[in-house]
Parts: sequence; structure tokens; C-alpha cells
Amino acid sequence: MALAVWGASGAAPTVWPATEADRRLAAYFQQQTAQIAHRCLSGVNTRQDWVDRSSEWRRQAAEMLGLWPEPERGELKPVITGRILRDDIRVEKLHFQSLPGLYVTANLYLPAQMSGRVPAILYLCGHGPVISNRVSYGNKVSYQHHGIWFARHGYACLVIDTVQWGEILGSHHGTYKEGAWWWNSRGYTPAGVEAWNGIRALDYLCSRPEVDTNWIGVTGRSGGGSYSWTVAALDQRIKAAAPVAGITDLQNYVVDGAIEGHCDCMFFFNFYQWDYPQLAALVAPRPLLLVNTDSDTIFPLDGVMRTHAHLKRIYQLLGASTNLGLVIGPGPHKDTQDLQVPVFRWFNRYLKKEEPLIALPAEKLFAPHELKVFSEIPSDAINTNIQSLFCAKAPPPLPPASAEDWQRQRAGWLAGLQKKVFYGWPENPGDLHVTLLTSEKQGGLQYDIYEFESQPHVVLRIYTVRRAGLTKPTAIYFRAAGVTNLLTSEQATNVAAPSQRLIAEARAALGLPVSPAISDISRFRENAIWVAMLPRGLGADAWSGDERKLTHLRRRFMLLGQTLDAMRVWDLRRGLQAVLQLKGMKGLPVHCEAEGAMGVNMLYASIFEPEVVSLELWRLPPSHDIAPDYPNVLRVLDIPQAVALAADGRFARLHQDDPEKWEYPVAVARLVGRGKFEIKSP
Repeated sequence: MALAVWGASGAAPTVWPATEADRRLAAYFQQQTAQIAHRCLSGVNTRQDWVDRSSEWRRQAAEMLGLWPEPERGELKPVITGRILRDDIRVEKLHFQSLPGLYVTANLYLPAQMSGRVPAILYLCGHGPVISNRVSYGNKVSYQHHGIWFARHGYACLVIDTVQWGEILGSHHGTYKEGAWWWNSRGYTPAGVEAWNGIRALDYLCSRPEVDTNWIGVTGRSGGGSYSWTVAALDQRIKAAAPVAGITDLQNYVVDGAIEGHCDCMFFFNFYQWDYPQLAALVAPRPLLLVNTDSDTIFPLDGVMRTHAHLKRIYQLLGASTNLGLVIGPGPHKDTQDLQVPVFRWFNRYLKKEEPLIALPAEKLFAPHELKVFSEIPSDAINTNIQSLFCAKAPPPLPPASAEDWQRQRAGWLAGLQKKVFYGWPENPGDLHVTLLTSEKQGGLQYDIYEFESQPHVVLRIYTVRRAGLTKPTAIYFRAAGVTNLLTSEQATNVAAPSQRLIAEARAALGLPVSPAISDISRFRENAIWVAMLPRGLGADAWSGDERKLTHLRRRFMLLGQTLDAMRVWDLRRGLQAVLQLKGMKGLPVHCEAEGAMGVNMLYASIFEPEVVSLELWRLPPSHDIAPDYPNVLRVLDIPQAVALAADGRFARLHQDDPEKWEYPVAVARLVGRGKFEIKSP
């Protein structure tokens, strides 16, 4: 099976080079996606089913956006910095604070002459940067023609900037191209900030005397279409919605690779493992127009139609079929008049109860500088650092005061890890399917190399080495390696025979020279078996592609409610279980060792595998803000607390050059007194 991937420019898909490891990964993504898609809205078969579930789903959607519990709705502190009167419209240039210091720049378009309150439209911008001489005018400039049209036709229309391309330039690109994988560990997505800014924009609209708060709609295209979905799903003050080119399903994003055309602002943090029609359905039964083009490569038509089919069924169940519309226009991912006119008609129908012909085109009137809000960026703005502030980390705990306090803390952390961090692990993992690949004696050592199945389509290797003749080992030494390629291309070329290549891999995984030597025997204890494994994406399972390609493969895990490293923890658990299934291994004590980010993965695997009696770990990063990234983990605990969990009741030794950062597990070890914990220089 080949995996289609899409360029960020929206170019047609190309086929990702398909090695055996690549084909297995493609099959894994397809299987995981199909599993989630099969569950999507499957429990809703009656109106009562919807009533019973929709409120909790709305809460879950908010939680996946970082909005549950909801942030405090402080003062908006709106400021109008200028006004423009031109022809039949007037424009106010303004800003408000959706959180203290989180500035939202906006333009409010109003009819020049008004006799009473009017319906309102919240227009959410897509990625349309307008920057000149290093000055950003906001993407609201690119989308001004929508605000102008609505004002000319009797609406108030608030057009707000986004974090990425507002007048204060923040970021949507953390995992997309900035390598900020710690966003995952924080549970942060800029989609949550954009949804919150949209909700607070509704608060602002509702404060305006010109607005009839009973009739508010939301629209936007591309990124703005995506934010239209989330705002309409979460806030029922929206009475009609018309998202344009803002949604498709996991099949398109993950399997077909459309994720490569999207930055992080498009996606909620999917720890309830939804497919996207479930978010879309939360707009029901309110009037909803789904708008797309037929050749949009980042919102492909087939996924849009699958989403519409889900929506059609829900609207029928709710007796609101006439409230759902679908418009498919010709062309690529582009803002066109063909798409604008049906949107205008939709809001006229449902917010004004009118059906006039659309005669005037939507056109731009203003130069960028005319719509600029700030003459100077506020000194207290947090827009450029909102990713560090929006989803708060769990505060660093004080050492427990007693053994009882520790047990309560320990139980809470374990529950948090299972429910909020490692929820992407399989509920029913199935058989390990351990298979012997080769059994060879060489230089006084016995090499037995196996494959096992961590999950369907995730096939990994276990390399075992012992002194020849050892039939009853008394201990297992388990090493987790973290290199992409075990053998250099020259080494791989020089080892032609398959069995000899496997032995070369085994030696490299154990940190030995590839070429055997007589002195190797002295490295192995007489009564022990040594085991090495590499989790998915490494060693024999390494995927092809350049750094950019591998980044987007890694992002696919996020859309499935996983991260690559969280699933590597699972692989290490399964590897330990597979080893203990081997002949003569059951019940043996396991001593584990690893280094760096893989050492952290080994640390967490040991928490869930009681057969591990000792840990020897080198150069661990002190925080998940560095590596590795697991979903939401920093909202539960950080690496020093995980060390305390893992060290409880077993021997654990860290080799670190920063002992001051590991005071918490030292304090817990002194208090609890079970097992032994120590820190040494590397």
C-alpha cells in the first residue's frame, strides 16, 4: 500500500516511497483511521440519542480545544482607534482583549444609515497575510470585501484577525515547521485560541447597541472556515453558519495526506478520538451551509461529501433537513464569487428572512493602512507567547508530607496518565505473534532474533544475545535503542547474508561493534540474557523520506489522538511482554537501560510493567518541554515526577550532569524507602 502525501502549496498528491516499513505505516494509518471513522456518530440513531449525547460532546470538543474548564471571561477592554465613512458604509477599527494581554485586532463594518438593530456576522479570516516593510496589517485586510458586502446589505460584520497573521504576529506553525513538539505535551493547539477569540468576539458583538443579538451568523474560509465550525459548535448564540473550505475527514487528513497542507490551527487535540463530522454535527439543528470547491486539494471533495452525508443523517433525525445546505463550486482552494453568493443568500434567508437577488459583487475598497488598528504594538501583548500560557502546566508538586500523601499523589498521576495521556493505546492489543527470524551461534555467543506485533501493522524486532550454552538464564537485561539506522550504508552493504545482517543489527542495537570479537564474551554475564529493541520508526522499521516528510508523518499520529513517542512507550511495553513469552523467560526479573528521550520512553513503559526491577538511564531531558512529547502530559506531571513513580519499589539510577533538577524523586525515595534511587555523573 502506498501513502499519498500532499504539498503545503496544495499541489496534487504524489506517492510516498513505499519500503516495507512505509507500507506497514500506511496500513496502520488506514486501520486506525477506519476504526475512528466507524465510531463517528454511530450511537446516534434517534432524536433522544442526540439529546443524550450532544451536551457532553460539546464539552469534549471544548476540552480538546483547551477550553474546558472555560477560561475566565474577563473584561474585553475594547478600544476604537479610528473610524472610516465611505459611500454607504462605515468602518470602525478596534481591538479587544480575549484574555488579559491577548489582543484581537478587528474591523467592524456597519451600514452608514441605520434605523434600528441589525443582524450581525462574525467573519473569521483564513491565512491571508498582508505585510509590508515588516509591518503586518492583519489578514482582515485580505477579507475586507466580505465585511463590505454585509454592511452594504444591512448587517453588522465584525472581521477579526488571527494569531498567525494579525497585526501582532503569533504562530500557528509549532509542529508544522517549527519543531515545537512540546505543544503536544502542553495539550496546546492554536485552534483553541482562535475558537476562544471567536467566542469573545461574539461577546463584543452582543455589547454593541447596533446588533440584534437574536440573529448572529458566522462564516469564513479556509482557516476561517475551520474556526467557523468550532465557534458554531461551541456557542449557540450562532443562529446560522456557513463555513467555506474549512473541514474534511480523517481519511483525507491522515490516509490521503491532506494534513501536509495545513498548519496546527486546523485541528483540535484529538484525545477523544473523533472524526471531524462529529464536530460538524454539533451545529445541528441550526441552519448550516457546507461550502467547498470541487478541486480543492487540502479539503478534498470526497471527504467533504462524506462529512455532508453524516450531517444529512443527523439533520434528518432532528427533523431539520431544510436547515442543511450544500454548495460545491468549481475550482481550486480559492476565495471566489461563486462561493460568496450562496453564503450571502443563506444569511439573508435565515437571519433576515429575505430572498433578494444578489446583484452587487463583493469588492475591496480600502488600502491596508486604512484598516490598521495599532499605530504601536501594546507592550503588554502576549500574542507571540500565547502557546506557553494558554494551556497551563500542572504546577510542580511539593514533596509529599507522608507515605499516605505519596500514595494519593501516585494514584492520581497514574489515573491521569491512563485517561489523559496514553488514551491512544489499544484497548484490545491482541496476540503478540512472536516469530523467530534467526538463531545463530558466533564467537561463543548465541543470537536469537525475533519479530513481534505491537499492534496490527506494527511489526518490530527483538534482538537477544547470551553466552552459548546458557539454557536457564536468571535475569534479563533489556536495552531500548533510539537510533534511526542501526547500520551505516557501508556496513549494510558489507553484510550480504540475511542472518549475518540480523546479527550485525543485534550487535549495533546492544552498543557493540558490528564485527564480532573473542573479547565480546566478557561483556555478557554468565547467567543473563541481553535483549535490545527499537520501537516503531527506528532501525529495521525506519520510514523513508526527508525531514519534512517525517515531520508530517509524525503529525498524523496527533490527529489519531496519539503521538509517535507515546506509541513508542506502548511498543516498549509490548517488547517487554514479548520477551517474557520466550522459552525460559517467564517470571525473570528485567533490568532496563536507555538514554535520552528513549530513556524517558523506557521510564514510562516501566511504570506499567511490574516485571521491571531496575532502571539504568542516561542523560534524561529534565522536562517534556524538551522531549519526548506525549499528549497532555504536562497537564498531569513532568519527567522528575515520572521518575519518582517508576523508582517506587525498584532500583533506579540516573546518570545526569544536572542533579539539582531531580530533587523531587530524591525526596520521595527518602520518604517512601521502597527500592533505591540514586544519581551519578554520566
